[in-house]
Amino acid sequence: MNTIDWTRDELVAYILLFAANSDFKEKTEERNLILSNVDKQTFQDIHDEFNRDNDYQGIKKITTSLEQHNYTKDDIDILLEDIKVLFLSDDDFDITEQNMLRFLERLLKH
Repeated sequence: MNTIDWTRDELVAYILLFAANSDFKEKTEERNLILSNVDKQTFQDIHDEFNRDNDYQGIKKITTSLEQHNYTKDDIDILLEDIKVLFLSDDDFDITEQNMLRFLERLLKH
């Protein structure tokens, strides 16, 4: 996978969807939070793509796109804060979500 033709908004939507689905349940609160970051069409397009991908493909797309968009340490920190807000949006930050946050911290800060 050499390049991903995503905007920064599409990348953020994909990462937040990846995080929201870590417990295999995309809750309404999580969906609404993602929609507060991107427009409905972007959300739907990225959601369709997300549903077609397996975890490996998703991780490769995320890492490739982060490099393409030259995300800085500060950009990554902001993104991780957005992910934390997403996980807390339903008032249930369970162990699966906690583990996903740790995984994403390692993945995004590599």
